[in-house]
Amino acid sequence: MTVRKGDTVVVLAGKDRGKRGTVERHQRPRSRTQTAGILDLPVPIHVSNVQVVCPRCDKPTRVAVQVRDDGTRVRVCKQCGEQIETVAR
Repeated sequence: MTVRKGDTVVVLAGKDRGKRGTVERHQRPRSRTQTAGILDLPVPIHVSNVQVVCPRCDKPTRVAVQVRDDGTRVRVCKQCGEQIETVAR
């Protein structure tokens, strides 16, 4: 999976196309509060409808995975080659 918690993403499809946001959770909540009215809640969106934004070039990009000499795997921007840091894992 190329999208992780803490990543900045841009929405590619739907009524919110073009908006940016941060990935807050990776699964649906187990229970919801039963309140009436219009709520402003973060809702799930399918991973195929978002794309990771590179922190260096500030553009939506595809993500590559490179294996370093010490065996660690890092995510890399396909456009500029910069490593994509993640706040939380």
